[in-house]
Amino acid sequence: MSQNQPAKVSAPSLRGRAGGESGSAARLDRFLWAARIFKTRTLAAAACKRGQVSVSGAQMKPSRMVKVGEIIDVRKPPITYSFRILQAIEHRVGAKLIPEILENVTAPEQYELLEMNRISGFVGRARGTGRPTKKERRALDDFADTAADIPVFFSDFDFDLDDDDEDDES
Repeated sequence: MSQNQPAKVSAPSLRGRAGGESGSAARLDRFLWAARIFKTRTLAAAACKRGQVSVSGAQMKPSRMVKVGEIIDVRKPPITYSFRILQAIEHRVGAKLIPEILENVTAPEQYELLEMNRISGFVGRARGTGRPTKKERRALDDFADTAADIPVFFSDFDFDLDDDDEDDES
């Protein structure tokens, strides 16, 4: 090739980025990161160690090799996502290529559970994890204000619970 002619550059293929053929295996933590299920590989490995990731129903270590056709269950509270591996990759790809990498086979009941959780408005913050956010504080104040506006009638209630004392004094 002469210096005046540019070298032919082909478009990057998914096979080239996957590190091999589509039938190859990939580390579980790398696959979860590359398939954009987790933002970082560290988060993916930590989820595996906490038991939030299972392959075919069994909890797996981050170093386990996954293959095409296996189903991965990822528990991200409040729901569990399920994915079928179409290509085992270890290098992150663009979001548009994700349908070629994995298939979402999550049960519709899981998405209903997520919607119910979203509608309920409950913020699942564990006890003792700090102060409420500004939004939560306003909700607490609104609740306290509405509770204070509810009239309380004590006129029908007998505050003297010991009737025997009245008889003794009369």
